[in-house]
Amino acid sequence: MSTPPLASGPEGPDALRPLLDTVLHALAEGTAARGGPLPAGGPAHVAERLRTALGDPLPHHGSPDALHTLVRALAEGAADPADPLCAAHLHCPPLAVATAADLAASALNPSLDSWDQAPAASELEALLTRALADLVYGDPDDTSHTSGTEGTKGAEETKLAQGTRGAEGTRGAEGTRGAEGTRGAQGDALVTTGGTESNQLALLLAREKHHGIQLVCGANAHHSLHRATWLLGLPEPVVLPTPAGTLDPAALDSALSDLRGPLLVAATAGTTDAGLIDPLPDIADLCATHGARLHIDAAYGGGLLFSDRHRTKLDGLAHADTVTLDLHKLGWQPVAAGLLAVRDPTDLTPLTHRADYLNADDDTEAGHPDLLGRSLRTTRRPDILKIAVTLKTLGRHGIGHLVDQVCAHAHELADLTAAHPGFELYDHPVISTVLFRPEGATDDTVAAVRRTLLDQGRAVLGRATLDGRRWLKATLLNPHTRPGDLATLLKLVEGHTPR
Repeated sequence: MSTPPLASGPEGPDALRPLLDTVLHALAEGTAARGGPLPAGGPAHVAERLRTALGDPLPHHGSPDALHTLVRALAEGAADPADPLCAAHLHCPPLAVATAADLAASALNPSLDSWDQAPAASELEALLTRALADLVYGDPDDTSHTSGTEGTKGAEETKLAQGTRGAEGTRGAEGTRGAEGTRGAQGDALVTTGGTESNQLALLLAREKHHGIQLVCGANAHHSLHRATWLLGLPEPVVLPTPAGTLDPAALDSALSDLRGPLLVAATAGTTDAGLIDPLPDIADLCATHGARLHIDAAYGGGLLFSDRHRTKLDGLAHADTVTLDLHKLGWQPVAAGLLAVRDPTDLTPLTHRADYLNADDDTEAGHPDLLGRSLRTTRRPDILKIAVTLKTLGRHGIGHLVDQVCAHAHELADLTAAHPGFELYDHPVISTVLFRPEGATDDTVAAVRRTLLDQGRAVLGRATLDGRRWLKATLLNPHTRPGDLATLLKLVEGHTPR
């Protein structure tokens, strides 16, 4: 048996070319066979088709058709986020240019745990994470991409930001040892696998800086924050009710006044259920007043930073000690493309770790960058490449235009729903999520309509419970969606709602 070819090296591109043709043909065939946003037949039928295609998963002898067979089967059984009727979750259709870059990352296979495994990739990550941190916190030397009052605060904003740290507000300039050595004071960012890892990392950094810290959050906060308190052995979080869907500053003020010990407030910029944004400036002011640390989970809403039209919805973000971002949501990246931004780079010091075979002291002193302090993971793929290629190809303006498009589509769907006598609209969207339900339907009916459309493979809608009622959820992340697609979505729901 001949040795199979490799993807990298001088012969790698020639080895990949025919395989890419196979993959592309299999994707096309599988997509055509599916014929809609989701495979028809429900879970049991989909599972049976996949089992048939797979056969023995560990055969004694391999098959040269395996690539075509399994890619086709996966495409036929996929939920296609590029279909305008696939709108249940924060599950974006990835840009072609980002996906192509991801292929290069897989072929080259850098591992970002030591410089000698990723010489160029480590520098690319260092440069881009700094630029993205500047996008969150504002580069003091460049106000061209700030907006509203955020861009004019200058030194006053810095004083307020430092004021929330008490005596620990002034730091040295040593930073952490990233790929370019010492970092300045305008913030930093780490690449993560997504919002869950970013939120967990934010709580870890808070715990290491303020031992015994307790999380205070709204009932609208992402479930990963609760799981993080359990994983990290933190006290049970204080959860404030959010009857209007967002954190109430008065309730937060009362809680911060009554609670003792170091506190971490977690606000949300883009809730999972309705895409709502907590009142960030008010929350930041309260954290400054009470000396609480602030984390903002902007996994969904962080993409608004690229939009001139919508960026002001994130006013107050720059006051957070840590910020979660996910560019595999409003960034159109293949999973995974998460980030955690930190205002004070020295907060990353607890991540410092030594392993002689990866970051020996003499290597670091000789100028070889130390990468272990850039993540809790050891082996890391270069997810930064697809992000860098996308931002360089489209620019901030291009990404912002995509953000504007999906937000406009959400408003179009909300207007269609509000004008339709057979539907009830929850509220007009803040980002790109629309909640609606058939007029007069019970919660059980709403759930049944959704499952019917899923099992038929006709449409993919989510569900949310707000105001004590169940709603259908459309999360619009496809910039290619057309008004006719939105009308079709409503007709499908209407046609499957019992009267």
